[in-house]
Amino acid sequence: MNLQLLETKIDALIEISENLADENKVLRQNQIELMSERDTLLEKNAVACSRIEDMLTRLKAMEINL
Repeated sequence: MNLQLLETKIDALIEISENLADENKVLRQNQIELMSERDTLLEKNAVACSRIEDMLTRLKAMEINL
């Protein structure tokens, strides 16, 4: 194998490695953003469930008073 071919292949591997590192960085950032969004949605869901439970309790109390 001549030296020029080896150098070309190494350069190609370096470029692939750099591209993968960039893609990995973007994917990690997306994961962080999605996890943050998930946490926010879980919190909103918990608040909504609590409000629904409170409404059901009030409705049951109103039903008993009728």
